[in-house]
Amino acid sequence: MTAQNSATRPTTIAVGGLRGRFANRSVSSGTLLASLGVIAFSLTFPGTAWGLESFGPWSLVALRSVLAALTAGAFLLAVRVPLPGREHWAGLAVVAAGVVVGFPLLTTLALQTSTTSHAAVVVGLLPLTTAVVSSLRTGARPSRRFWGAAVAGAVVVLGFTLAQSGGALSAGDGFLFAALLVCAAGYTEGARLARVMAGWQVVGWALVLCLPLSVAGSVLGLAYEPVHLTAHGLVGLVWVAVGSTFFGLYVWYRGMAEIGPARASQLQLAQPLLTLIWSVALLGEHLTPAAPVAACAVLVCITVTQRVK
Repeated sequence: MTAQNSATRPTTIAVGGLRGRFANRSVSSGTLLASLGVIAFSLTFPGTAWGLESFGPWSLVALRSVLAALTAGAFLLAVRVPLPGREHWAGLAVVAAGVVVGFPLLTTLALQTSTTSHAAVVVGLLPLTTAVVSSLRTGARPSRRFWGAAVAGAVVVLGFTLAQSGGALSAGDGFLFAALLVCAAGYTEGARLARVMAGWQVVGWALVLCLPLSVAGSVLGLAYEPVHLTAHGLVGLVWVAVGSTFFGLYVWYRGMAEIGPARASQLQLAQPLLTLIWSVALLGEHLTPAAPVAACAVLVCITVTQRVK
């Protein structure tokens, strides 16, 4: 070994070690951020149930969107994010219709007649629904094992809902299944836009895009729906607006950017089970034996879809 090689080798090892440390630190940071997002999402249904103690469903959804849009708008202005190009506004409208308006409204309407634990199991099918919509949108062709797991998960959720509702789907179940479809469309379009702009900016601009509609909805909702302010109601409103809608999506997209969608999606598998825990701890709901069993079965099906292509 020459003197020059002897001198450069320690330097190379040192640089490689620093890169490894930074990479591990990035993975740890990304995992923490994505985990915070999952925790925030898991509290959405309990927060909505609390919000319904003070506001009607239409008022709650509209006010939630207004507060989230104002928060997002202030953040976009603070970091001086430029306006998206015209070619992106149609996609942002799909995100807004699915994630900002459709999913919150439909799940809020469902929670008027469904428990949060019941809704958590049904909406636990969202990753599978998103995968199906994404494959149709992008033309991707997952394997037969993927589709087998997806169908199995759908059968588990359908069987659970039929058993819980006496053999027939309720209106609340209809709202939940519709929420799955519109949210999956919004997620799919958001993922496409996230290739050309930061994911949190996609959510931020979608919220801002809905602000005029949200303000109008708030005025009409507050005029026609009764308001009974309670501490639970106000906390629920603030949480679903700032906690779930803005903070949750912000840290989720930041974490996903650092550790990748595949690893982040593994963390999201815990979301339905966390919601079941919150429904008992915060709302005092009593779980039927079928709820955790169905949630675990759906988790297994989703895990299979994450491990196959």
